[in-house]
Amino acid sequence: MKFTDHVVLVAGGTTGINFAVAKAFAVEGAKVCVLSRSQTNVDTALEELTRVSASVMGRAADVRDTIQVSEAVAQVVSAWGDIDILVSGAAGNFVSPLSAMSSNGFKTVVDIDLLGSFNVMGAVYPHLKKPGASIVNISAPQSQLPTPAQAHVCAAKAGIDQLTRTAAMEWGPEGIRVNAISPGPIDDTEGMKRLGPTEESRKKWEQSVPLRRYGSKDEIADAAKWLCSPQASYISGVILPVDGGWSLGGSSAMTTALS
Repeated sequence: MKFTDHVVLVAGGTTGINFAVAKAFAVEGAKVCVLSRSQTNVDTALEELTRVSASVMGRAADVRDTIQVSEAVAQVVSAWGDIDILVSGAAGNFVSPLSAMSSNGFKTVVDIDLLGSFNVMGAVYPHLKKPGASIVNISAPQSQLPTPAQAHVCAAKAGIDQLTRTAAMEWGPEGIRVNAISPGPIDDTEGMKRLGPTEESRKKWEQSVPLRRYGSKDEIADAAKWLCSPQASYISGVILPVDGGWSLGGSSAMTTALS
């Protein structure tokens, strides 16, 4: 799956799963731009990305700010032309029971995850290659599975799933495919550090997966590449679980892992 000279924008692409996705596209020859709220994270990501590609750039932009996002997109288009691939994965999370969650805390996660995805998609849309562009949003199992201490994430990710499906319907006639990936328990990510902070809790998460192991960030990156490749050219509006079968357990899997 080569992406030589494809223009790829990864929102939230400086850490975790999103950075693995950005790096995977860069390795395959794409021109890659990463966005992050943190300039420090941008600088760190670019230091590693430049080891695998000369065609990379980064910009500090808060996905909640439409002006910052639009300026970042304009910079990409000015340098490289229309955008072939958008991966929207900026996210926030913390663990809190609903009764103790503040309105501001709930709003912050919804604004970063859901509003941020909307802002990025809206800013990129006029500059997408039509036909042929592909969008991948990063969702989460919480979009489908009610999860204790994760009400904000459940609401935000459920919104992302429906945003994905609606965009696939509206933009499909222009040849734009829109899909989402729902990662299961992925090792060495900020989310799993929060949800499985101890060795005992990590083991519970691992045992709740039918394949009895954590996934890797590279496996999510491989799924993203495939969804954006010609091999997936007739796939749109899909929320793809990449979770070792974990979501097959439904809410019981989440409850067991968090118990």
